[in-house]
Amino acid sequence: MKKNHVSLNNVIHYAGALIALLLGSGFATGQEILQYFAAFGYKGLFGAFIFYILLSYISTAFIAAGYREDFQNSNDIFTYFCGKYIGRFLDYFCVLFNFLSFTVMISGASATGMEHYGWTNMTGAIFISVLTIVVVSLGLKNIVEIIGKIGPIIILISIFVAVVGIIMHVSNAENASEMAKVLIESGKVKTAGSNFIMAIISYIGVNILWIAPFLSSIGKTGNSLKEVKKGTLYGSFGFSVAILLMACAIFFSIDKVGTSQIPTLLLAKEIHPMLSNVFSIIILIGIFTTAVPFLYNVISRFFKEGDIQFKVVTIILGIIGLYIGIALDFNILVNYVYGLSGFIGVIMFFFVIYKNIKK
Repeated sequence: MKKNHVSLNNVIHYAGALIALLLGSGFATGQEILQYFAAFGYKGLFGAFIFYILLSYISTAFIAAGYREDFQNSNDIFTYFCGKYIGRFLDYFCVLFNFLSFTVMISGASATGMEHYGWTNMTGAIFISVLTIVVVSLGLKNIVEIIGKIGPIIILISIFVAVVGIIMHVSNAENASEMAKVLIESGKVKTAGSNFIMAIISYIGVNILWIAPFLSSIGKTGNSLKEVKKGTLYGSFGFSVAILLMACAIFFSIDKVGTSQIPTLLLAKEIHPMLSNVFSIIILIGIFTTAVPFLYNVISRFFKEGDIQFKVVTIILGIIGLYIGIALDFNILVNYVYGLSGFIGVIMFFFVIYKNIKK
């Protein structure tokens, strides 16, 4: 029977694991923040507050369900909230989406290596792929411990870059909206929706498909319901603050960083060239901490952790994801994979609300 107490260490690990999962190549590179928030100007910045409320609600619901129901399979959370048929559809769609998101991470690693280090398109991609395959093979417990410690560190460094970027470019605030409009109309900057409301809806949907299986898995490891809920609430807050600050920094400097595959790297370089070297490593680590649970979610859906089949399929899918990731441009993958899948994820959001009201 689970003890009814709260471990601060566990709360930090849960918060860190959620943050690390959500960081990925999209946030760490700034491409995700650009397309979902910064490109829409001040409305997009307001969208960060809306996103925080929605993320707090949905992540708490998922980890609490994992704690209470102790699902045998992490993807059982879909049938728990959505019923047999729609739940099964979301289950299999989520498997596909998690794998495609893994390829986005690989593409982000490739873009970071090429843009900052001048590597070939395969070098960064191979590095992250191999590292991800190794860690996924170690199992869930090791994944939570590893990425749970890394997540808060990445957020703090990202917030530092964002705050300094805001200070350096706040004088451009008055003209930033017009510049963003010009870049969007010219096709140089992509957006994840026709307006900021549609973008936020899509973004919360994307995050639902990311976090549902993973939070249902780690929820059952908690000592108490209060402990797991605290972890996701703190994680949601930390990630949302980072989004708001980074969105401000990118928006105010959109004329300089808007057309880059890696906007955050240009922000760091403007602060100091040495910082861009450090931040490029942070980006790769952020990509790694998200690639791991994505690949794990796919493999664990069909194979038991620790079995030889689990490890063999991890290697096979890791290699397939590597080839897809280096074949397509990073910003295109972000726009199409996340844009379409986000609206599928929203279906589950309404089912979660219905289930909670019904209870």
